[in-house]
Amino acid sequence: MNAITTFDLTSKQIALVKQTIAKDCNDEEFNLYMEVAKAKRLDPFLKQIIPMVFSKNNAEKRNMTIIISRDGQRVIAQRCGDYRPASKPPSYEFDPGLKGPLNPHGIVSATVFLWKQDPKSGEWYEVAGQSFWDEFAPIKEEWAKNEQTGKNYKTGNQTLDDSGNWARMPRLMIAKCAEMQALRAGWPEQFTGLYDEAELDRAKVIDLTASEVVEKERENHRMRAIGADNSITVTWGDNWALEKDPVGKFADEVMRFIKESTPETVAKWQDANREPLKRFWALQPGDALALKKEIEAAIARKPSRPANDELRNHPMMAG
Repeated sequence: MNAITTFDLTSKQIALVKQTIAKDCNDEEFNLYMEVAKAKRLDPFLKQIIPMVFSKNNAEKRNMTIIISRDGQRVIAQRCGDYRPASKPPSYEFDPGLKGPLNPHGIVSATVFLWKQDPKSGEWYEVAGQSFWDEFAPIKEEWAKNEQTGKNYKTGNQTLDDSGNWARMPRLMIAKCAEMQALRAGWPEQFTGLYDEAELDRAKVIDLTASEVVEKERENHRMRAIGADNSITVTWGDNWALEKDPVGKFADEVMRFIKESTPETVAKWQDANREPLKRFWALQPGDALALKKEIEAAIARKPSRPANDELRNHPMMAG
């Protein structure tokens, strides 16, 4: 091992790390960063380990996260003695319907398989890591300024952040997230609390810490396991029973419902489905904004004729 790897740094080298690689760190953060680098035996000068400071100008939210580059990850894994890198390329799931400005290739997820050796039998088995595009891609809200109030507001539109590599190399970036997921799953002692930079690109644009991003992914994974990730539980007024509708069809179903219902029924439906509507906003903010306007217009309109369910009870229909 070279001098830096064994962490035999001179005072001049330590000062250089502070002035360059860790220039955003305060003293406490820098000390922590150097201790982690020492414990993991990683080289700061080779960018194997990098400190990333979030909310630098906000003392209450300020948070430093340790980034391990891909080279650093493999150095740590190789030292474990029970690790072998992937023997095949990442596998991808695509959906042509998702292809667009927010997802250039229509990627649903990437899965990476690493190899771990069983300490008892000596046999090798695969450790899978899977990452989903909609959980890690740095998609940010578009903001505009209200000329009258001078305040910024969300337009309801979204864009894929193009300051990094997600727009240029989307498959590589989501695969890096999947590989780190596999490393944490197979070697938790070595990789818990450490992150790949690709995992944090989303955190940069939505103002979350690294741990919050990963916890959100775990929560979404649990939601997928119970079939709740791509559906919305809603009531359509038929005795107000609950049913699940796919997210992709939710807006169309709402439009059909409000066209067939009176303003009073739509208002009652909106009040009964506040939480499902919030969930739809979180999943599809652009569509949710348009749908909100349609619902408000439906409630405000004057019915030109009785709705179907009221027509049967109209005096003119009495036998």
